[in-house]
Amino acid sequence: MTSEQKQKKTLDLTSGPVLPLMLRFCLPILLGNILQQFYNMVDAAVVGHYVGTNALAAVGATGALTFLIIGFVDGMCAGFCIPAAQSFGAGDASMLRRCVMNIIWLGIFFSAVLTAVTSLCLGAMLDMMDFPEDICGDAFTYLRVIFLGIPATVAYNTQAGLMRAMGNTRTPLLVLICAALVNIVLDLTFVCGLNLGVMGAAMATIISQILSAAVCFVYIFRNYPGLRAHGADRRFNRAIARRLVLSGLPMALQYSITAIGSVLIQTAVNGLGSTVVAAVTAANKVQSFVHLPFSTLGVTVSTWCGQNNGAMDYGRVKAGFWTGMRIAMVYSIVMGVVMFFGGQFISLIFLDSDEPRLAEILTYIREFLRKNCILYIPLGVLTVCRFSLQGLEHGVVAMFAGLFEMVARGLVALTFAQWYGFSAICWANPAAWIGACLLLVPACIAVFPKVRETIEARRSALGLNQQSSIKG
Repeated sequence: MTSEQKQKKTLDLTSGPVLPLMLRFCLPILLGNILQQFYNMVDAAVVGHYVGTNALAAVGATGALTFLIIGFVDGMCAGFCIPAAQSFGAGDASMLRRCVMNIIWLGIFFSAVLTAVTSLCLGAMLDMMDFPEDICGDAFTYLRVIFLGIPATVAYNTQAGLMRAMGNTRTPLLVLICAALVNIVLDLTFVCGLNLGVMGAAMATIISQILSAAVCFVYIFRNYPGLRAHGADRRFNRAIARRLVLSGLPMALQYSITAIGSVLIQTAVNGLGSTVVAAVTAANKVQSFVHLPFSTLGVTVSTWCGQNNGAMDYGRVKAGFWTGMRIAMVYSIVMGVVMFFGGQFISLIFLDSDEPRLAEILTYIREFLRKNCILYIPLGVLTVCRFSLQGLEHGVVAMFAGLFEMVARGLVALTFAQWYGFSAICWANPAAWIGACLLLVPACIAVFPKVRETIEARRSALGLNQQSSIKG
């Protein structure tokens, strides 16, 4: 591979102007996340329009459980790739190859365990959430297919994460564009043509994910020969696996702990009937798109901190953190205004215009979105702080912040909802964001000086100066 080809397939975040590099890195991820979310949006839109509002409520009500399990997978895969990003930033090709091989071994293990556990426990999980009887059957059918596809989800996320760890955000985007198109065709074929209902929507999503994983594998095999392990590099390495687990598991648990809070909210919502469930489902579908830039910014900041920590450049670590924070503040304000005045109209994408409860559903949606959007700023702060800590391999702190979120969501949704009903449920997410910030902000204040001291000690031991490569 020529140097020009390498430059196209990787992006080194350890030198050059901060803001342009971050935007160049994150914009393809954002488009990819939008397309990935498009899978679920197409499922919801097709099901809502061609199967019915109760089917939409069933698919939407599974979101909390999907987030609980698939969020664990996403967090685990993202955490596994942080040591890979640090190895890439440090220029350690041998360690990068060994990280990749051990990620594969761990991915196989966790795929098997999670698929078995979710298949055996799905019925019990639905019973615990007190699903309304008129949507429980469809919810079970949808989730059963989605959870059987966990191995494909792990395969895609690890491969896309590895490419992003090396700065390649373009290829995962192109793969997702193709997968989104396949998903649309399969949704229309299975749901509208073959009348498979919610099972068809789930099958379309999983088949698209399998194709995404297969394409990523072929691309990596052909274009990254330096990642191919040989001889001893192929063996399972306990030390490296332990480092990967210590990076991946806290992030996975943090995602799942946050998801448990969402499950608690969904449980409270389920007790208010299918009309409220449908309203919250549509509102969350809208808000899931609004939150995508936050999560994209988080991946960007995490990779930035990982690469520059590996390159022993504290100045760029700190500059990336503050640039990410400024981006988060601007987006929080702009999108907060958009959602306050127009969120309920966007939700019509997911609703049948002939639905007799439409006016009532829109009233619930407007209240939910407005009480969430006025506190997007704490969401932006927690995103930058959390992912910066994860990129610096301080993921345990971020995991405990997830506990703060869970407690806040559960307290507001299950306790205050007894007295204030739907209004309390609307405040559950903002309460969780504020609760997480109460831990994450002080954690960043404490961790960053320690990171600087560690980097300075490493550079001093190697006889390097402390000059940063920040430009522009």
